[in-house]
Parts: sequence; C-alpha cells; structure tokens
Amino acid sequence: MSGDGSGGSGPGGVSYRGKVALITGSSRGIGQALALLLARGGCSVVINYKKNADLAEKTRAEVEQAGGQAITVAADVEQPEDIDKLFDAARDAYGRLDFFVCNAAASSFKPILDLKQHHLDRSYAMNIRAFVLGAQRAVGMMTGGGRIVALTSYGSIRTFPTYANLGAAKAAVEAWVRYMAAEFAPRGINVNAVNGGLIASDSLDYFYTNVPGMAPVETVLRKIPKGRPGTVAEVAGAVAFLLSPASEYITGQTLVVDGGLSVVAPPFPEDLTPPLSGA
Repeated sequence: MSGDGSGGSGPGGVSYRGKVALITGSSRGIGQALALLLARGGCSVVINYKKNADLAEKTRAEVEQAGGQAITVAADVEQPEDIDKLFDAARDAYGRLDFFVCNAAASSFKPILDLKQHHLDRSYAMNIRAFVLGAQRAVGMMTGGGRIVALTSYGSIRTFPTYANLGAAKAAVEAWVRYMAAEFAPRGINVNAVNGGLIASDSLDYFYTNVPGMAPVETVLRKIPKGRPGTVAEVAGAVAFLLSPASEYITGQTLVVDGGLSVVAPPFPEDLTPPLSGA
C-alpha cells in the first residue's frame, strides 16, 4: 500500500501528502481529531484502538473521506507484544513511518496513600514504557527522518488531588522527550511533547464525574484565564504544528496548551473585590 494520500493541504496550507503517521489511541478524542487533521493534508494514518473496532472503522472511513489513507490496528499498548504488532502492521502497510504520536494513556486517580502496586505498574506500562518502546520501533522505521510527539498533561508540572500517579508518569515522559531529542537529532528526528490542560473530552468528563469528592468542573473552569476548556481540535492543531515543516528547529520542548491555566495563581479574579473585581 502506498503512503501517498489523495488529499491536498491541511491547516495553514501544509501538505502531508506522502507522509505516514502512527497515532496511538486514535479512534476517538485528541487522537481521532489529529488523524482527521492530517488526513486533510493527504497523510496516511495508522489508527490504533484497544477494543472499539466499530469506532476505529468509522474513523478510518472519515480519514479516507478527508483525503487520506488509513488502516486500523487493534493493539493494547500496555502490552509490549501488542506494540510490536502495531508497528509490524504499519511496516507491512506502508514500509516506513514519518510521524509517531504517543497519545493513548490510562491511570488510576487516587490519593497517594491509596495507590497499590498494580496501580503503579499499570501507569508505568501504559504511559512511560509504551512511549519508550514505541519510540524505539518508530525510529527504526523513520529512514528519512521524522517527528515524535508525546501527549502529556498539566499534572506533570502542577499538583492536584488524585493525579499523582498519572501526573508523575507524564513528567517522566517529558524527561524522556528531552533525552530522545538529544539522541535522535543526528538521525533527523525531532521529539517534542504537547501538554494539555482541561480539554473537553471523555477523559475530562470521567475525571470530574467519577472521582469521588472531586471539585465541580465549573469551579475549575472559572479560574482558567480563557474561561473555558480547550477542544480536542485545538490540541490536535498544536501537535500538527510540531509535525509540520514550520517546527523543523524545535526539538526537546513541551508545548503547553492550557488556556493559561498553569501561569495563574491565587488570588484568582473571582476572589477579588472592587475596584479590582471590575478590571
């Protein structure tokens, strides 16, 4: 199968025609939005999913309608043998890779004293090990250089209740990004991360709905300078920038997409009184 898509240009007139992207967890959410964004520029996409084959097939059809090509691969990236299966399928279909985007993530949301060994082991396997093993396989397939992007979150640089297990894992991923960037640069491979804040997605709904005792999401959104959650399309756009020629001299960096959340601190605007409250 050829890596040449039939599409034209993506956002900003960028063409991804002839490029091949592997995106983990790309049947929904940010991964799906990115797959469709790249497809509009003619990219071929390896769509990875864990269980929902119907949703993955729907995404594949939308990618092809947008002007790209796609295959779907069922693989649980928590399992090393499934990572091999995923990259083997990409090699069989396209022969190489240009982009690897590590998007799939999972963890447990509990106070530190309630974390068990299996919680720690799974967070490591899913978020850190999967990224490193995936990057190793991706580099071997990037014969003409390429881009690697990892999705992280603001829990890597800020602390908040029940997020230690995932936040610490995401911080480790950002450290791996820096080390990979230095080591892979001579191969023509840039490695970066996109650190998302509160992004309207299934994950955000789960965190603020199913974690016992969690604050109402509205009280958090009020404290974000932009006053709203981000969208999956906005995060996908940031990733697409890091995959584009415009970011050629950017590597080893973490691009924060959080509406200003990580740069503010108390007192918040809602805590002020006149005359500052009217400013």
